[in-house]
Amino acid sequence: MSRAFVKETEGFDELPEKLVSEHRNLVTPEGFAFIEGKVKQLQDELSAAHASDDRNAIARATQNLRYWNQRLGTAEVQLPPEDVSVVSFGSRVTLERNDGRIQKFRIVGEDEADPAKGSISYVSPLAQAMMGKAVGDVVKAGAGEAEITKIE
Repeated sequence: MSRAFVKETEGFDELPEKLVSEHRNLVTPEGFAFIEGKVKQLQDELSAAHASDDRNAIARATQNLRYWNQRLGTAEVQLPPEDVSVVSFGSRVTLERNDGRIQKFRIVGEDEADPAKGSISYVSPLAQAMMGKAVGDVVKAGAGEAEITKIE
């Protein structure tokens, strides 16, 4: 079949835009470095995709690069809190849940949050419940409650 009868978009995936959060883009210094690293990685991926003329890879890298460039451009770096008497952005908080479990979380930006590794987004319900609270305060944590036992 002649190439004249093949749709130009054949084999090409249209990708929807990634949604950007409506919240302020607060980040820790480490979060800012993470975003810078993502932009650099995606620039390299885009260059490689262009070199191999892989249109799907170009589309994916371009879409991701738009998202991460936007996040880089709106990032508001927050230095670690000096006052550890209350929970704030960047705090490391130790909780004792009502079932006896001890959990530790650092409150970070949305793009750097990874609950499995001990970091939660400052817009998460748990982080919001802890903001402004002190050691000894009890907060709603999922279906139960938890006491703040340490703030660093």
